[in-house]
Amino acid sequence: MAASAQTPASAAVSASAQPDALIKQVTGDVMTAVKTDPALQSGDVNHIITLVNQKILPYTDFQRTTRLVMGRYWRQASAQQRDQVVEQFKLLLIRTYSGAIAQVRNQQIEYLPFRADPGATDVVVRTRVTNQGQPIELDYRLGKTANGWKVYDLNVLGAWLIQAYQQQFAEQVQQHGVDGLIQFLTARNQQLAQAKG
Repeated sequence: MAASAQTPASAAVSASAQPDALIKQVTGDVMTAVKTDPALQSGDVNHIITLVNQKILPYTDFQRTTRLVMGRYWRQASAQQRDQVVEQFKLLLIRTYSGAIAQVRNQQIEYLPFRADPGATDVVVRTRVTNQGQPIELDYRLGKTANGWKVYDLNVLGAWLIQAYQQQFAEQVQQHGVDGLIQFLTARNQQLAQAKG
């Protein structure tokens, strides 16, 4: 165990925090929460959703993520449709990654050297997670907003999240429109919820 003092899990990250410090704080808080909460370790999706809402979402720009995944189709969607797509996509990602969150135990996170120009507004914080001796590349793309740095894309094992979903979203909108995409995401979330239940 590290001898350094831990920041209380309830402490908010400063909006002015540098991108690498933000990622260290948030990942540390999430790992501490999972290691100390049996409901999270058991994969309880409702507890995981609460954890994500409290510890991760304040530091993400999920609307930007969804807008980039939708590409040109974002402009075709009404404000209500955009809100629905953002909400269903967020829930899909939480459900998709809930198993990974539940597996947090003794992983080691190595924060690779952070390099960015002082005036940069879009940066990547690179990390390497070691799990049972296997290093996994996990990078975070952040954009500077009026409310500080926010994560809007993830790279897991060389695959960026936004790129991974762009074609699927485009196909759904081309074939069924924006409402069809919403129905597809909603149905997928229901399937995942039933599979967990």
